[in-house]
Amino acid sequence: MSNRWWEKRRKDRHPWFSVFHEFDRIENMMDEMMRKAFRSSRSPFETSNKVKSFRPHVYGFSISIGPDGRPKIRKFGNMQRSRYDPRIKEQREPLVDVLDAEEGVAVVAELPGVEKEDINLQASEGRLTISVDNPQQKYHKELPLPEEVDHKLVKTSYKNGVLEVRFKKKGKGEKIRIQ
Repeated sequence: MSNRWWEKRRKDRHPWFSVFHEFDRIENMMDEMMRKAFRSSRSPFETSNKVKSFRPHVYGFSISIGPDGRPKIRKFGNMQRSRYDPRIKEQREPLVDVLDAEEGVAVVAELPGVEKEDINLQASEGRLTISVDNPQQKYHKELPLPEEVDHKLVKTSYKNGVLEVRFKKKGKGEKIRIQ
């Protein structure tokens, strides 16, 4: 059976068969758009006219409900919005969760494809900086901590691409038991 026979059969039968014609038209239009996109001399993901960027382009967001009942939106990835085209950063921003509990603060970050030895953590007054700089993966995230924490009482673990950093909160006075 030829395509011509099928086209004629679709037109002769029922008006619903015109839907298939629309699908064919849309598919042809998409094919043409893809050909034009790959034929252009410079795309927004190129760093110069001769050197193309072959890094993965990642953009995502996570939505959660905070303790106050309001939604929190956290972005991650290496793409930034700019005025004309998306801008690709060399360092990717990992997905990070900061959990505030009575006994301490926990920071959970997703760092896929990274060895434990390549992770650099730096804690300062109310901030934590997570960075990875190796040829395959580059991550960087600087985040504020919700409360003052004791930098000397830190526990870290890294397993299957997930980094967990647990801080103890600075004591605001010890609770005294009456005997």
